[in-house]
Amino acid sequence: MENLSIKVYGSGCKGCQTLHQNVIDALAEMNIAADVQYITDMQKIMETGIMSLPGLAVNDKIVSAGKVLSIEEVKKLLA
Repeated sequence: MENLSIKVYGSGCKGCQTLHQNVIDALAEMNIAADVQYITDMQKIMETGIMSLPGLAVNDKIVSAGKVLSIEEVKKLLA
């Protein structure tokens, strides 16, 4: 697999932090190395077109918005 790039977009709220941690935990459980970024810059978030937070992008493709995904849900997206 090529270098995986994952971006969690959030305001820094509890839900956004939970999603960020769940992404890290899912990657660890799947033994996948990825570049995970947590982006809180509202200008950058608006540029993505995400209307509700938290948002999740895998290789710059928005895969989820407005939902705190569980570790299992993140694993399904990455599988």
